[in-house]
Amino acid sequence: MKKHKINKSIREINAKIKSGDVVVVTAEEIIDIVKAEGPVEAARRVDVVTTGTFAPMCSSGAFINFGHSVPTIKASKVWLNRVPAYAGVAAVDCYIGATEPVEDDPLNKVYPGEFNYGGGHVIQDLVAGKKVHLKASAYGTDCYPNRLVEKEVTLRTLPQATLCNPRNGYQNYNCAVNFTKKTIYTYMGALKPKAANANYCSAGQLSPLFNDPYYQTIGLGTRIFLGGAEGYVTWHGTQHKPSVKRNKKGVPVSPAGTLWVMGDLKEMSPEWLVGMSLQGYGCSLGVGLGIPIPLLNEEIAGYTGISDDDIVTQIIDYGKDYPNGVSKSYGQVSYAELKSGFIKLNGQEIPTVPLSSLVKARKIADILKKKIAAGKFTLGEPQMMLPGK
Repeated sequence: MKKHKINKSIREINAKIKSGDVVVVTAEEIIDIVKAEGPVEAARRVDVVTTGTFAPMCSSGAFINFGHSVPTIKASKVWLNRVPAYAGVAAVDCYIGATEPVEDDPLNKVYPGEFNYGGGHVIQDLVAGKKVHLKASAYGTDCYPNRLVEKEVTLRTLPQATLCNPRNGYQNYNCAVNFTKKTIYTYMGALKPKAANANYCSAGQLSPLFNDPYYQTIGLGTRIFLGGAEGYVTWHGTQHKPSVKRNKKGVPVSPAGTLWVMGDLKEMSPEWLVGMSLQGYGCSLGVGLGIPIPLLNEEIAGYTGISDDDIVTQIIDYGKDYPNGVSKSYGQVSYAELKSGFIKLNGQEIPTVPLSSLVKARKIADILKKKIAAGKFTLGEPQMMLPGK
């Protein structure tokens, strides 16, 4: 076990939060502190670093219990505003996925570019307090004889609603370009032909898993900002792949760790859960997520000092390579370059397009900072750490 000059525990930091003595800074503010004073002094001075990210996170959804009917029903098919939800859970439970489109989705009629309403929009409508039309059909049994229920529901009238996102907060992601001769429409946005634009999706130095690259403070039970309320990390996310190549700063240079997160949908806000329509691709859900990183020692403090200049990702061709399962990289770019608005590729300067919101990421980190400083948000102590390399 590595020896550290500074050793703090989450319990000790929580005591400081409750007493009002805690020192909290954002992931952008810690960069200059580490640079000027070094990681040991940074860990001595600062207790918590707050992070944030807001972007489309397709692997998201909600478990919804819509309440028993009279006579009772065991739903086999469920629709919310004509968006199919998975009903093979229990009598009146269902799961609605963020990327599920309405049954008459324009994409199914080959109308790329039309607005696509889907599960992410249903979730936003619910947290906005809007009425949602629910239809549930069943085959009927002795204990559940009802075959059809239709009613208007709101988040307030639902007995239970839980946001459950199997893959959020990706630790790094590709920079997407298109080398073909026609525009393509992807989950990374519209990509013009001949690499005329480059799209990316990360808050860079503000992003949670960049600030704890080896998952030393994040695990099962970590309390987080999720959708405008408190939530939790409940498992490692699907496609969690921590063993990828890393640079000298410990940062993975390609997609790596992911988070499985959950929280009470009834406490969340439409500002931080936003239904999205990606042209020619389909629907998704913009999710606001932030994680406080406790500075338990100087090693962790050093990692939080990471800046956009230190974080790189791979340029991937989504026109031909990606659809064919080819993982060829056409070079590395830093997030400082991506955020500058242009990158150089094949001797050309091409514009970059972010799918994530830096403004909202900063706001999340600041909200967390203020809540912790005011004693309104304590740290959750992980019961199991995320799988490492």
